Amino acid sequence: MAEAAIIARVIGSALDVDATAWNALLAAQSHPTPFMRHEYLAALEESDSATPRTGWAPRFMTLWDGQDQDAVLIAACPLYLKNHSYGEYVFDWAWASAYEQHGVPYYPKAVIAVPFTPVPGTRLMARDEAARALLVQAVCQWCEDENVSSVHILFASDDDVLTSAQQDLMLRHTVQFHWKNVAPTLPAARGSLPPEGALTALGRPGGGENEAPTLAASSAAQLPEESSPVGGGLGQPFKDFDHFLASLAQDKRKKIRQERRRVADAGVTFRWSRGADISAADWDFFYRCYERTYLEHGNPPYLTRDFFARMAAHMPEAWLLFVGERDGQPIASSLIAISALPSSASGQKDQNFVAYGRYWGALERVDCLHFEACYYQPLQWCIEHGVQRFEGGAQGEHKMARALLPVQATSAHWLAHPAFAEAVERFLQREGSGVTAYLESLNERLPFRQGP
Repeated sequence: MAEAAIIARVIGSALDVDATAWNALLAAQSHPTPFMRHEYLAALEESDSATPRTGWAPRFMTLWDGQDQDAVLIAACPLYLKNHSYGEYVFDWAWASAYEQHGVPYYPKAVIAVPFTPVPGTRLMARDEAARALLVQAVCQWCEDENVSSVHILFASDDDVLTSAQQDLMLRHTVQFHWKNVAPTLPAARGSLPPEGALTALGRPGGGENEAPTLAASSAAQLPEESSPVGGGLGQPFKDFDHFLASLAQDKRKKIRQERRRVADAGVTFRWSRGADISAADWDFFYRCYERTYLEHGNPPYLTRDFFARMAAHMPEAWLLFVGERDGQPIASSLIAISALPSSASGQKDQNFVAYGRYWGALERVDCLHFEACYYQPLQWCIEHGVQRFEGGAQGEHKMARALLPVQATSAHWLAHPAFAEAVERFLQREGSGVTAYLESLNERLPFRQGP
């Protein structure tokens, strides 16, 4: 690829980015998600959720091969100038404080991220590795020219991480918790770990669109506590929720049954709707729940009602809504995003699904309702509909008891100031050792059954 033919353009609005070219490039990536689709990023802007008013000034970096009408988009990324560090989920407040203490401006900074969305995936879209490297170089050069303090690529894909490291960006690691639809092979003795790879293989069970869209909380497994072994070999998907429960240690099975029973005994049942079947009334009810959750924590919600209206209008296939009801009245909801890999940008399929836990809220307090709405209902749906992986989002060690296992998520960072870059690099080395030790500790207490 001749670098002289490549033209970099910084575009100040998603509305001025070619949606077809953007989505086509996304579909060709190794780790696309629905959150990187043009429709999603444009909705954030048009709904006034991620705009200069809220501290997110969009700047889309694009690289083009050729000129005028014949130019081909070969690399692109969403870039936002930030004057704060809210809504990112990779915390750099201490870095900003250190800059301030030394009289050096940290803001504005640049983030290559999906606002308010801690979901790992492609951030640096490119047609090949060379174009991805040029994209990183173009971003850093532009930030240096504009006196922007730093670049932060958040929740990056493996391809992004590799390119960033090759371009001498600093890597930072954190921990998330993901569930995989695969029955593990039971180890031979208590206290030993499953065989290497037993927790990483993916499978696809049966299930289809025509199954009844009602998942009652009372459907928790009724197997005896000394239920038979999991069955199925390495990489086999779960057959149903009972099969999933049977894979867990006795104390974990018991706890989940108890939690589901409390919700059922409170008279709460759940229904789900997907895509265009989510009614306007259900979207309105969901937003009441979502907004209330934020307000109860003393903050306004990041996303506006108009944002979700745009999701319903422009990419409904990416959403799955659970509504909890009691006495015929809705009292709680959780919203899940769903995506087919590797072609999420070109439409959804009923295979190779990945699901992403996103938002929830309740108008009444019911014991264990959060676990039912955010974990058990989605996991049951995932098993029945062939979802390979359910990503539970940032933080939350309690998720391990529900078989969401620890995984490492990575971000990459470039700081223009040499002395601060050196200090941050030393900090990241120490922090990285702590994250590694934390992951090792978590993996010593996996929730699955042990052998006899």
